[in-house]
Amino acid sequence: MSGWNLKDIPAWNLDKFIEDYLLPDTRFRRQVRQAVHIISTFLKERCFQDAPHPVRVSKVVKGGSSGKGTTLRGRSDADLVVFLSNLTSFQEQLDHRGTFIREIKRQLEACQEEETFAVQFEVQSLHWERPRALSFVLRSPQLQEGVEFDVLPAFDVLGQWTNTYRPDPRVYIKLIQECQDLDLEGEFSTCFTELQRDFLRQRPTKVKSLIRLVKHWYQLCKEKLGKPLPPQYALELLTVYAWERGNKQTDFSTARGFQTVLVLVLNYRELCIYWTKYYDFENPIIKQYLRRQLNKSRPVILDPADPTGNVAGKDRYSWQRLAEEARVWLGYPCFTNRDGSRVVSWNVQPEEDYPNDWFTCEHRTYQCHDYGWRPAPSENLSTGLAASIPQKEDDWTCAIL
Repeated sequence: MSGWNLKDIPAWNLDKFIEDYLLPDTRFRRQVRQAVHIISTFLKERCFQDAPHPVRVSKVVKGGSSGKGTTLRGRSDADLVVFLSNLTSFQEQLDHRGTFIREIKRQLEACQEEETFAVQFEVQSLHWERPRALSFVLRSPQLQEGVEFDVLPAFDVLGQWTNTYRPDPRVYIKLIQECQDLDLEGEFSTCFTELQRDFLRQRPTKVKSLIRLVKHWYQLCKEKLGKPLPPQYALELLTVYAWERGNKQTDFSTARGFQTVLVLVLNYRELCIYWTKYYDFENPIIKQYLRRQLNKSRPVILDPADPTGNVAGKDRYSWQRLAEEARVWLGYPCFTNRDGSRVVSWNVQPEEDYPNDWFTCEHRTYQCHDYGWRPAPSENLSTGLAASIPQKEDDWTCAIL
């Protein structure tokens, strides 16, 4: 096997490639856990002790790849969302998070001077009047390498949420109304970190391994192409979607799953994906808002935890660049079987629709289902192995979960 050259790894060896090169080892996991524990304890017990006004940390939630269980070996980073009882609305989070970030920065630097911890912090400067996060690197003699942190203050809209129930629809009504009033859709996704984390963390082990493979491929594309590219989170969700619609087994062909994701990237003009795990179409306000979201220009990939966030972004050119690279990759050995034949992607396309409750959305025909709105049947997604016929803007179809 040729080491880190993913494009040269044959299809039947992709699982071994993931195991040997992408899965974090036990020592690495332990180091990250130790670093997270140090910072979480600091945020809960020390950080706001000397604040001019009482500040209570209701909880600290680990997000990002560490929280979701999709960390790549050698990429030690963690998002810590600090939920503060002092923030009582999305508007207050927007207005006051900068104040809390500066206080966290001040306390970290004070601990450094007092040598309170047997660790070192490399805190980045704050360049914005209203920063979204505090970024720093934690180093210690016990850690083989530094661990990068982003600390984000947030409004605790979910309270003591557990994954045994769906959030109250009023949470999303409040979110939708404030986002529309502020014209800041997707701005408050950090408030739903627990939902984002659990949405991916609960997936079978092999699905998370496939996500790691797609993330590694994305990093290779990023090194080669630079910016702009679509957000990595969009690729993670696209991987979950490919598995749910194409296989949904705990054991599957990694090569077929990987190819299916790249085929979906090729068909970015047709993507309109959402989930109804945490919100749905039952409430009329949420239903009306979701219909507007699904009416927007493709690609649309709604955050499963935050209906105001289209994680696909608004830059279609970034998807075009990634799609061009995906087309090249589909010809590499990682999509070749032992007998020399090409790997066949899963058949990921809309299911049969019920014959009632139609509405028309930007020249696409949709139907109502018990789990949401989906488009009427369309032709199979293009594999992208041959040049496809350009589609007219008003002829797009959508692949919706």
